[in-house]
Amino acid sequence: MTAAKLDLEKVTLAKGGHSSPKQGMCIMEAVSLIAGEKWSDHPECVSPAIGAFLRSWNDGLEDEPRQRLKPYALKVLGTNTGPADEETRGFLALDWLIRVNTPAWLELAGLKDEAAELRNLPALTSTEIVVGVQATLEKARASARTRAAAAWAAARDAAWDAAWDAARDAAWDAARAAARDAARAAARDAARDAARDAARDAARDAAWAAARDAAWDAARAAAWDAAWDAARDAAWAAAYNAARSVLRPTEQQLTESAFELLDRMIAIGQKSEAQPVA
Repeated sequence: MTAAKLDLEKVTLAKGGHSSPKQGMCIMEAVSLIAGEKWSDHPECVSPAIGAFLRSWNDGLEDEPRQRLKPYALKVLGTNTGPADEETRGFLALDWLIRVNTPAWLELAGLKDEAAELRNLPALTSTEIVVGVQATLEKARASARTRAAAAWAAARDAAWDAAWDAARDAAWDAARAAARDAARAAARDAARDAARDAARDAARDAAWAAARDAAWDAARAAAWDAAWDAARDAAWAAAYNAARSVLRPTEQQLTESAFELLDRMIAIGQKSEAQPVA
């Protein structure tokens, strides 16, 4: 596949790096093809800051929204415009991460005061400004860690209780039914074989007792393991889906904001300056 033959409409951007176009491609690998460079996710014609941002974002997006990156395979060509522009782009990205991205997640976690403090910081356009706001950043980080630890402990305990209750009930029902069926089948087969050498009634009673005990132990262990695995998986799946439904609005908001940031970073070197987030 050559640059001239690369049809972005037919490309499905994928997560991660790839050894060749036949294995798939991320956004930056697509850029390398279009630019006619050596196959890579670090094409030389692209700003290193933009490249780093896109590689990370490409892998962080889900499959469907990742395809929205395809137009940028053309837009980022020729953005490697030198150290001065790279510094400006770097501060734009840092400013967005601290004053837009991080506050969104803090607010979702209930840390509204910390989120407001970060949003109200001055635009981070220099090293001096970044050093000057370190205390505010550390405060927000400490609050987030404390809240995250508490939330994880609560979620873990709740998931364990739910999984245990579900597994216990499921295991009891499954084990009882499985033991009954297994015991009947085992007793029937054992009695049939034993009756050849012993009295039919005695063999049936002995086989039934032995099969019942063996089948109960085996069925109980097997059913417990199966029920525990199913309950654990179901509990985690339910927790994951519930979390996704809470996180999705914030993710969508930040996705739109990140596209705006990317456009501003690309504009560096094409315009006299690009303004940080207001």
